[in-house]
Amino acid sequence: METHAGIVQQGSHRAEALGYPTINIPLTDEGVSGVYAALVKVGEEEYEAAAYADQKKKVLEAHILDFSKDLYGWNVKVRLMKKVREYKKFKSDTDQQESIDRDITAVRTYFKKV
Repeated sequence: METHAGIVQQGSHRAEALGYPTINIPLTDEGVSGVYAALVKVGEEEYEAAAYADQKKKVLEAHILDFSKDLYGWNVKVRLMKKVREYKKFKSDTDQQESIDRDITAVRTYFKKV
């Protein structure tokens, strides 16, 4: 699939408040939306992630699996590998957390198969 690059910027910290911290880079490709299994390249290392392309906010967020390092200001590359689902709004934080849990499970399953 395609690769997006950018410098990690501050976001609203909404995902972090829900228990799923993300890195945020600008989204310039208008043809990308939804949730993806992704690989995030930081320096020479590559990490598995659930990536969220939000066209309304023009941001690509990535929850890097099993990762807790602060990457603000880092230049990263996010390679979208497989679409998991379309982007959608949620009625409650609980609904959103349950959906993110399903996204993460789908991403882990994808990477076990490749």
